[in-house]
Formats: sequence, C-alpha cells, structure tokens
Amino acid sequence: MTVPGRRSSTFTRLLRHGFTDPSAAERLLDLDELASLRGDSVLLDALGATADPDLALRGLVRLVEAQPEAERPALTTTLLSAKPFRDRLLGVLGTSEALADHLARHPRDWQALVTYEAADLHPGVAEFERGLAEATDLVSLRIAYRRCLLSIAARDVCGTTDVAQTAAELADLATATLRAALRLARAAAPEDAAQCRLAVIAMGKCGGNELNYVSDVDVIFVGEAADEAAARDGGEAKALQAATRLASHLMRICSETTVEGSIWPVDANLRPEGRNGPLVRTLSSHLAYYQRWAKTWEFQALLKARAVAGDAELGAAYIDAVSPLVWQAAERENFVPDVQKMRRRVVDNIPAAQIDRELKLGPGGLRDVEFAVQLLQLVHGRSDASLHSGTTLDALAALAAGGYVGRADAAQLDDAYRFLRAMEHRIQLYRLRRTHLVPEGEDDLRRLGRSLGLRTDPVAELNREWKRHAAVVRRLHEKLFYRPLLDAVAQLAPGETRLSPQAAGQRLEALGYADPAAALRHLEALSSGVSRKAAIQRTLLPVLLGWFADSADPDAGLLGFRKVSDALGKTPWYLRLLRDEGAAAENLARVLSAGRLAPDLLLRAPEAVAILGDPEGLKPRGRDHLEQEVLAAVGRAEGAEHAVAAARGVRRRELFRTAAADLIGSYGTEDSPREPDPGALVDRVGQAVTDLNAATIAGALRAAVRAGWGDELPTRFAVIGMGRFGGHELGYGSDADVLFVHEPREGVDEQEAARAANQVVTEMRRLLQLPTADPPLLIDADLRPEGRNGPLARTLKSYEAYYRRWSLVWESQALLRAEPMAGDVELGRRFVDLVDPLRYPMEGLGDEAVREIRRLKARMETERLPRGADPTLHAKLGRGGLSDVEWTVQLIQMRHGWAEPGLRTPRTREALAAAHAAGLIATDEAQILDEAWVLATRVRNAVMLVRGRSGDTFPSEPRELAAVGRYMGYGPGHVGEMVDDYRRVTRRARAVMEELFYGA
Repeated sequence: MTVPGRRSSTFTRLLRHGFTDPSAAERLLDLDELASLRGDSVLLDALGATADPDLALRGLVRLVEAQPEAERPALTTTLLSAKPFRDRLLGVLGTSEALADHLARHPRDWQALVTYEAADLHPGVAEFERGLAEATDLVSLRIAYRRCLLSIAARDVCGTTDVAQTAAELADLATATLRAALRLARAAAPEDAAQCRLAVIAMGKCGGNELNYVSDVDVIFVGEAADEAAARDGGEAKALQAATRLASHLMRICSETTVEGSIWPVDANLRPEGRNGPLVRTLSSHLAYYQRWAKTWEFQALLKARAVAGDAELGAAYIDAVSPLVWQAAERENFVPDVQKMRRRVVDNIPAAQIDRELKLGPGGLRDVEFAVQLLQLVHGRSDASLHSGTTLDALAALAAGGYVGRADAAQLDDAYRFLRAMEHRIQLYRLRRTHLVPEGEDDLRRLGRSLGLRTDPVAELNREWKRHAAVVRRLHEKLFYRPLLDAVAQLAPGETRLSPQAAGQRLEALGYADPAAALRHLEALSSGVSRKAAIQRTLLPVLLGWFADSADPDAGLLGFRKVSDALGKTPWYLRLLRDEGAAAENLARVLSAGRLAPDLLLRAPEAVAILGDPEGLKPRGRDHLEQEVLAAVGRAEGAEHAVAAARGVRRRELFRTAAADLIGSYGTEDSPREPDPGALVDRVGQAVTDLNAATIAGALRAAVRAGWGDELPTRFAVIGMGRFGGHELGYGSDADVLFVHEPREGVDEQEAARAANQVVTEMRRLLQLPTADPPLLIDADLRPEGRNGPLARTLKSYEAYYRRWSLVWESQALLRAEPMAGDVELGRRFVDLVDPLRYPMEGLGDEAVREIRRLKARMETERLPRGADPTLHAKLGRGGLSDVEWTVQLIQMRHGWAEPGLRTPRTREALAAAHAAGLIATDEAQILDEAWVLATRVRNAVMLVRGRSGDTFPSEPRELAAVGRYMGYGPGHVGEMVDDYRRVTRRARAVMEELFYGA
C-alpha cells in the first residue's frame, strides 16, 4: 500500500518524465510483479526517455506478467543492470504496440535483445538466415521473423542504426525470409524442386535494399529446367509448371494469415504482362518480352532488380541480361511521354481526402525524391556506371559526386529523405501496419515526435520539421533537374563539377525539349556572366525550365523567354518583377509555352509583361474604360494613321491580357487554380474581345471623322454589330460583322451625307487593316442589304424601305444578333427598334418561313463545309457544332420571341437559357446544346491561341494538337480522349438539333 505523500511525489515525477496518465502509471508500478523494480530511478529515467512512457510501462508489465515465475528475476535483473538492453527493450515497448504484443505472446524472446548487446553488431542476410533456420512451418516462420524484426527495431529506436541501415537490415531480413519460405516450399514438394531451377528477383524497396517495416515485397520469378537434358526432352513446360507451384507456395507461406498474423504480401505484379502474365517465365521469355513489349516504367522498376533467393547462377544471369536494357531506356522513342505519364501517376494516386497526410505520394513526399533520382539515373546512367545503384540515397550521392546534382542540393534532399523515411518507419512500427499516412491524433503525433528525438514540444516540432523537409522535396524538380543545366553553361568556381554538354543535352531531351542544343544556347545567353542580370536569371531559370517542361512545347517557351528577356533585360523592373512576384514568373511561363498568339502579342510590346504581376492585371477591362482610353489616345495623336495606330496598340495589349487570362484560367497555376467552368471562360473571352473591338472601331471612327470633317460628320453615323460581334461572342480570330447606318443632319443634302458616310467607312476599314506590328481588325459588311452589291452605308429610311419590301427570311435571322456598337447611340437605338418586328415577328414565323430556314440550313451543310473536312470535327459547320446549336436557338427566337421577352437577346447562351426557362426546350436538351456550343467555341479559341491563326478543326501537327489538349484540360497523352469526347458531345447535340430544328 502506498502512503498519500509518496503517491503525490511519484505523480509529480511521472509527469516530469513524460507520462500523460500518471494515475494509471502509478497503479501499474504498484503491481506485485514489479516489486523488484518499484522505486528504481534508473527505470523511471529509462521509461521517460522512450517515445511513449505510458505505452512502454504497459508493455513492460505485460512482459513481466507473461514470464514464468522462475524466469522473472533474470529479466528484471538484466533490465536494471544492463543499460543497452534496458534502452532497447523499453525503446521498443514505447514505440511499438505490435512488438509488445509479440513479447507478451512469446515472453522468452526478450533475450533476442541481448544477443547484439556487447558489440552492437549489424546483422546481414547470413545472420538472419540462422535466426530463421529452425522454422518448419508457417507459424514458426512468423515467430522467428518477428524475433528478428524485434532486434532490428531495437537498434533503430535506440539510434544504433540510422534510417538507411535500418532499411537495409529490413531488406536483408526479407531476403532471408524469402529463402526460408522457398526452403519450406521445396521441402513440401521435393519432386517439383528436382524438376526446375527457380530464381527469385527482388524488386522495389526490397531490391533497392531500402525496405519499410511493413511493405509488399515485390518479386519476379525466373525458372528453367533442372538441366539441359530435361529441357531437350521437352521437359521445359513441366519444369515451368513445377517452378510455378513452388513460387505460388512461397507467396502463400509469406502472405497467409495465421494465429501469428502474416509476414508481408509477396507481390509479383511487376512481372511481364502483370497479373495477366505467367507467374514464372524462362530467362529467354523475359528477354523477349522486354525487348519487344515492355514500357518505360518497367525498365524504371528493373533499376532496382536484385537476385535474392533460389538458383544464384540463374538469378545472376537474369540481372546481367536485363541491366543493359535498363540503361538504354532513355533512348526509347516514347521515353518523354512515358516519363510524363509516370510523373502524373504520382499525383493521380493521391486520394483527395489524404493528400495533406500522405508521406509517400503527397506533395513533397518520398515518391517525389525516389522518382526524380530514378529518372536522373535513367538519363545519365547510360554513360556513367557509377549511377547504377538501386538504393535511393546511394544513387543520390553518386549523382552529386558526378556533378549531375549540386552537392548542397543533394545534402538537403538526403536529409529530407532520411527524415521522411524515419517518420514512415516509426508510423508503421507502432502497429506493424502498412500505412504512409501521418496520424491525426494528438497522442499519436506526440509519440511520433518523441520517437524522432523531438522532446520540447513534440507535436509542434514534428509538424514544423515535416513541413520544412517537405518544402525542400517540393522543389526537387528545380533542385535535381534544372539547376545543373545552368551549371553546364555557366562559369563555375574552381573545383566545382558541372554537367557535360552531352549530359545536359540528355537531361533536356528527357524533359521534353525537342532541340536540346538550341535550349542550351538560350540558357548560356541568359545566364552566363557575372552581371546582376545573369545572377537573377540563374535564380529564375531553374523554376521556369520546370514550368516550360510541363507544357506541350517547352522549346517555344524557352525561346519566347529569351526574346522577352533580350527586349526587356535592361529595364530595372522586369527581372525584379519575375523574381519578387512568384505569380508573374509562372504566369509568363504558362503564356510563353502554350501557343503562338499570346507570345506574338507580347513580343510586339514586351512591356505588357507587367500585366502578369498585377493581381488585378488579368481581369478584362470594361467597354466604357476601354473606349475612354482609346478615344483619349486618338485625340492626342497627329493624323488619322497615328491615331488608329494608338487605338490598335491598346487593342493588342488588351488582346494579350485576355489571352493570358484565358490560358492561365485554362491551365491553372499554383496561385490561381484552374477555372472549373469552361462556359465562364468562353463568356469572358467573348465579352472581352467584343468590348475591345467595339472600342477600337469607335476610335477608328473618331479618327476618320476628325481627319476629313473635323469635329462633326455631315451625317449622324452608327455601327451595328452583327453575327458574333453583335452577340458578344467573338473569338480571337473573328472578323467584326457590321452594318453601317447614317442619317443626314438637318440641312445636309442626302447625296453629300451618303458620300461622307461611305468615305468614313472606307477610311475606317483602311486604317484598321494597315500593315503594322499590331494585328489588323477586319470589318465585314457582307450581311448588309443586297450583300456585296449594296452600298456600304444606308440611311435609316433606306433600311426601312428595303426591309419592308425586299427582306428575306435569312436577313431577319441575321438581324437577331444586331446590336449597336459604336457611333451615334440614339441612331443605333432607333435601328434596333426598326428591326425588332422583323426578327421577332408577331405571332411567330409562318410555316413557309420555317421551311425556308430549314432549306437554307440543309444547303449550307451540303455546300459550305470545306472539301475534305471531317464533318464530325468541324467546330463551326460540322455535326453538332456552332451552326447546329445557333440555328436551333435562332429558330426558337424567331418563333417565340414576340411572346417571350427573355428570348430577345443577341447572345446564344442567354437565349438558350431563356428558351429552357420558358419551357420551350427540355432541361437535358438545353444542357446538351449548351455543352456542345461551349466546347466548339473553346476549340476555335484554342486553335487560334496555339497556332496564331484561326481554324475550325483540330490541328494535325502533334505538338499543336497536344497544346490544344492542354488548353482544353487534357493532360499529355490524352489527345485521343479529347477528340473522342468532342465527337461524343457533338453527336448528342446533333440528335437534339435534328429533333428541335428539323422536327425529326
């Protein structure tokens, strides 16, 4: 019985030693079984030094209670007298509940922790084989395995071995276990064993000598007939069958669950053809597969292949045969796209709910380091055998020694990798479960932090250290891939190692650069020298190279960056903007590598790069603001040509702003996630380009009037937008469809007014198409009465007379998108009032008019589709494309617009939504048509952004098609999926159109 004063004193001491439940600890220490240990300060100090003193004490009590009465003194005496043993035992008990359970079931196994006490030996495969030698069945093998694992864990938690040595010991124990399992399998089937030779090849972490506590053990099996005579007699098939039975039995021995649990799953899915392939193949069969069918990732996996069990000669022959294939993988034709797929797999395999806790697959996780090191090995190991290690940290050290990775970078990554692997080991060790998730509970985090030596504030320190190391790893692509490329072209200090030109070229090629030699010349031009400019470029370029490599055309991105830098390099703000505003640098990289249009616009006035650094810079500017700026620039200019040049300069800058915002919204960046609604992107582009062109036309009109007539034209004049211009749906390559209307001022002769109006139109068109550095704005007036044969400009009365007497149904349809865009506001409003009865006829269209519209549409489908064009992929005139959707909506407008005010809009999507709201079209049909219209519009915008010229179908050149795919949200290698999706969406739209428009 304990007196109150003693209990209070003990309670305080327990708190001070790190116990979280001192009351429970007091009760345990008062147990009779611990009588010989009670009150010993050495024991309390040792418990307090463990990761979880409460867990360690509970485990110790269970172990002592499980000892036979006569053997209990031996344990307690050794515990108090031998500090190395005490630290090991309590260290394990305070870290691993699973190993405490093992000791409670097998109480004499504590003696395994004394075995290496004196010399702190680090056992190898032979020592572990001796530890497993007496195992005769599944249960005894598991017990022996856990006993060996106990000794590894003890050395690990006490710091006798570091994380790399622990991982190597775990791999050695796995090797010994595979050999023991094969021994048991052979003993159970001696006839099978006599018929064949079987070699077990370790892959993955086991093959790389860097295994976890709990992990699948990846293997490949190679089998042959027992001897040449058996093979000649047709016994090869039988031998493979025998080898397959042995291999299957080996897998069951390791994987099956017994009363002692399982050891670990043996996974043979890395074999040729994966699960669909035979479990065991001959060496020649393996080679035939790898030479003809294997994918790049399979060679990456073979980088860690190591013969570990079975026939040593056959295993060595396998390794000798496949090794040359591994180091030729980077020369494969599809190496770059395969590498991109492997990089994407890292991200794709992360469950969204676990991304913030994933040590292995998460951002800045273990897989990032391992993948990067392996990729560098594949690229540079072709010519450097020193890089052929299957162990991540050894390979990283070799990469640093060879100059492929900076020494400081390699040291940081080594440190980060060790810390993350140590976290992984301690998380798995607790319950011996296969997991890579950082726990969420406070107690679990406290135990984990303390197990890593973080004692002041374990939880806060653990999170801080974890995030710090993850941040280092998140920069691994910069650290491992890009910075050494600059070292290859820059002047280094004496004694520093840099990549050879050949190695630098190999790395650029592996990253997707089609012309590595040109890329190296750009890097040299940008980063060589001792100037401040070169120093800043050397800071920027590693990051930019990674962003360029993520695009469809890295070469174009790097070339564009060099051109912009050459143009702006002497300005004091340019490099400072990119260095200090992270969003600006990434935005610039995305814009320069996404296609031709935006870079061409930027290179005509590189100072527009400042837009990319302003948080508000990518927002489109409204019509009023644009028109005010354009008219002010026109007013300051001398002469009409200079005035319109100023207006076109504003248009070029704003086109770049719109294109950049569109690309960044479509691709997404670290600071600006991808726009989830494609329709919103389409609407923003359409409105922005429409406003911009309207303001530019207003400026050209002001300049033409001022040049010929001063402040006032003899006739009132308005520009009416038609087609996509009137519908606020312009794309980057769209012309401006217009009508020109005028009305003579009081006292002005009609002929004089007509001459003035036509002169203004002619001058506007000339000024907007003059050859300059800025893109022209083409004005198309072919939708006017009488088409090309009619006058360019008419009076309002002339329009009224024409439409009253001669108007055809197609003209009424065209007027659905008539909208005043520039000039006299009141005259424009009156024009709209004039045409409203034509486009929204009272009581709707008659049957003959409907038939005429249908005939026109059918004729257009037959005659206007370009020869040779695929009707399933033409965005404008093809099946389910823009024309199908727009004609369907316009027919609904003309039939019901008189009764439904919501239909009286020039905008296609607004009219479609109004038709749905009015019950004129079902919900699913409206959604199908809207999706098809948005998709076809995006395709046309994408083609213009990528090629720099307009087009209505997908480009045929692979890089251009890939760039269109990236804009549309399809990753590398998925352009076929993009085209299939387009056909699927437009096929459904065509079906809806045929029902609603043709009445099919």
